[in-house]
Amino acid sequence: MQQPMSLTLLCVLVCTALIHCTAAQMDQSPAKLEQNPCMNKFTCHECIQTQNCGWCMKPDYGDRPRCFLHTPKPEVCPESFIWNPDTSERILINKDLTLASGGAAWAAGGQFISAAAGEIVQIKPQRVSLKLRINEVHNLNVIYSQAEDYPVDLYYLMDLSKSMEDDKEKLSALGDKLAETLKRITSNFRLGFGTFVHKVPMPNVSTIPKKLEEPCPECDAPYGYRNIMGLSTDTYRFSNEVKQAAVSGNLDAPEGGFDAIMQAIACRQQVGWREQARRLLVFSTDAGFHYAGDGKLGGVITPNDGECHLNGQGMYTHSIIQDYPSISQINQKVEQNAIKIIFAVTQNQYSVYQKLSGQIEGSTTAILSNDSSNVVELIREEYSKISSTVEMKDNATGDVKITYYSSCLTNGPLTKTNKCSGLKVGDKVTFTANITVTKCPTNPRDWNQVIEIYPVGINESMIIDLEMLCSCPCEHSGSSGYEEHSSQCSYSGTLMCGICQCDELHFGGTCECSTDEHLNNGNKNMCRQGKNTNAAICNGRGSCACGRCECNYRPHPEEIIYGKYCECDNFSCERNKNLLCSGPDHGTCECNRCNCKPGWTGSSCDCSTSQDTCMPPNGGEICSGHGTCECGVCKCKSTDDGRYSGKYCDKCPTC
Repeated sequence: MQQPMSLTLLCVLVCTALIHCTAAQMDQSPAKLEQNPCMNKFTCHECIQTQNCGWCMKPDYGDRPRCFLHTPKPEVCPESFIWNPDTSERILINKDLTLASGGAAWAAGGQFISAAAGEIVQIKPQRVSLKLRINEVHNLNVIYSQAEDYPVDLYYLMDLSKSMEDDKEKLSALGDKLAETLKRITSNFRLGFGTFVHKVPMPNVSTIPKKLEEPCPECDAPYGYRNIMGLSTDTYRFSNEVKQAAVSGNLDAPEGGFDAIMQAIACRQQVGWREQARRLLVFSTDAGFHYAGDGKLGGVITPNDGECHLNGQGMYTHSIIQDYPSISQINQKVEQNAIKIIFAVTQNQYSVYQKLSGQIEGSTTAILSNDSSNVVELIREEYSKISSTVEMKDNATGDVKITYYSSCLTNGPLTKTNKCSGLKVGDKVTFTANITVTKCPTNPRDWNQVIEIYPVGINESMIIDLEMLCSCPCEHSGSSGYEEHSSQCSYSGTLMCGICQCDELHFGGTCECSTDEHLNNGNKNMCRQGKNTNAAICNGRGSCACGRCECNYRPHPEEIIYGKYCECDNFSCERNKNLLCSGPDHGTCECNRCNCKPGWTGSSCDCSTSQDTCMPPNGGEICSGHGTCECGVCKCKSTDDGRYSGKYCDKCPTC
């Protein structure tokens, strides 16, 4: 049993030794050269779409790589021939923030100045021009401040099916109280009122003629949506319209509320939404909702077009023509019109609408008492939540990534967030938007985009005129560096950014080669060293173009293959201590051989030509006359008298 154990132990020791040896060798090896991201980029637009890369468009640039990571010396590529655009930002509109809707505004340094009458500014700056390179992060600051006494438009959209009759009566009685509550929020408010029931076809309602006229005792005929009162300052009329509105009836439990929401938002003129106001839509119901696809049950299959379809009496005319809108359509309309929906629903529907509000931007859900007696307090609380929170969003496409950072109302470090809470009127919050273009869109028309960054539920935004730096001016006609039928391209191509774009009949670096097969016979043999037909074309390190070798590029830009037949390079010379030609202080690699600098010799330039190190410190002959000085070191002789040794061959123990 001991023999196998001894053998196992021996294997472990050998493996351990090998691991340590390998680790030691790795420690002694020089650091790996970083891969140059600019290599193998053969056009100007490919080059500048690569982070930190620039392009030299000098026509007579030889075989050097034009796409560079480190700027070439001026004598190699003058600055006038370099295209290396920088990200740039220019603020176009930068109005001061409004302190109050009456006119005072924040100025630089925290001072207040007078704003233009009626003009309200809550986001700053308002318009920015931005030129961005690919994968370069640009930080753009956005400031938000809620103006005092900011206008409020509140549209109350109510389910008037029979089960909501007591809620209607309570809302009518609380109309004055609602107006009083809104006055405490802002002196500039307006109220509107609309109602909905259901689509008329079966199985939503009974199609018995009598039931279509009066589905329940003292009930109105069923309808989809009715805009009863557009937004107005007349609070008495609001209470009166609510009181006079008649309930209706239907058969199935879910209601047609989505039709009503879509029309209340899309019909901006009829409802009367103002451009500058916080727009609130209070949706009150005790039932669920139908959505896109449910219309098929009643034979309504045409998709909802998201447009306004109200007649002169405010009735929705397409209730039996178009299907219900989808959740995404509702969300899109909410985003486009900066409207906040408050779903005021009964306890049994709360969980459903809470999930729905998670899919609709800026919406909230609150529990409505069975008779709506808490509606005023509900609106006050929800408005307080909405107004004390700011959430930044944008409409950037998939090619543009925007990430938000803010310290909100603290003086602490920036954290990744697009939302700040606990705001009061006059508080200023700064968001830093990290903007990155991740890639150039395929269609050049998409290289210029207009992006909006906006606070959710506020009809204001910062507009960014974004230009993606995806191409070079010298690639377009009429620009410097662009020349058709250029002499640099043998009059057979277009010079673009220093390189030739040959026509269909020519090829080669300067379009010097014709595609005519008769002119190219035997050209490949001209690329074989010594005209040896068995030799590899361009020594296997290049390609033959028009009888001339075009040598391959190496991954590292400082390593170059060259020569008529690509027979030379500057990286295959002998090394000493893993340094090419013993390092740049000793020599350079030229056509596979070390060219030593003065003072050095040898195949790897590792030998010093100086004999000073072979002279004894007390004077005398080189190596004390008993040896030769080779590479700065004494090589001692052996004689009949004995063998000399020592640094200077000055010792002979046997002599």
